[in-house]
Amino acid sequence: MSTDPDEAARAALRERQGPGARYDSPDAPAGELAWARLGTAYFARRLNELTDAELEAPSLLPGWSRRHVVAHVGYNARALSRLLQWARTGVETPMYASPQQRDAEIRRGGTLPAHALRSLFAHTVAHLDVEWRDLPGAAWDVEVRTAQGRLVPVRETAWMRAREVWVHAVDLDNGADMRDFPPDLLGAIASDVLRAWRRRGERVDVTVAAAGRDPVVLGAGGPIVSGTMPDAVRWLVGRGADELTSSTGVIPALPRWF
Repeated sequence: MSTDPDEAARAALRERQGPGARYDSPDAPAGELAWARLGTAYFARRLNELTDAELEAPSLLPGWSRRHVVAHVGYNARALSRLLQWARTGVETPMYASPQQRDAEIRRGGTLPAHALRSLFAHTVAHLDVEWRDLPGAAWDVEVRTAQGRLVPVRETAWMRAREVWVHAVDLDNGADMRDFPPDLLGAIASDVLRAWRRRGERVDVTVAAAGRDPVVLGAGGPIVSGTMPDAVRWLVGRGADELTSSTGVIPALPRWF
């Protein structure tokens, strides 16, 4: 039996899919794709628990209803599919025409009838998965440009989608909890937040002391913020500081993630 974790993840996925399924290329990022697909199922379960009327309620994101969150997650899948098309064809296909187009799309999506909004999510998820499964091995290292302007290999779309579906499931505010996240995913999200801050040159003076993890010192002279890993990650991604404690009695505000 292979000890390669990526190969083990691919084998587990093939077993779940059963005979006749189309498989990802051996060069695909198996671990991140597994997170993305598990997170998609998690988001879908939380969405399906909401009645059409409950979609009207506010989400955890200021100014967004649950409808806006669902529209955003759906259109994000479509945007990532454009990057995969770019990698597959060599024809530059941006995620969005502009930030304004992206925002307008989400606003319009939030006004769709409930059945159309649910269909948007289901259809865009299926399309993205087909794009991943049909991408040939060499294309996974083709560089594409994210909506933030970064050039990344298209394999990063798997990670981009994983963090999207898991965190926005929490934003639906109907029971999803970061305690449900795989522990290694929590660590990956925390690292992603820190990388985003470093790229933007953000200064953060705090030590994050998550239970069971080595303390992470950011800057100097700041407070020590302690708690469980799920609660620490929730704070790092800007979803509240419930259950955390600070050595100064004050939980500091943090820069945005994106």
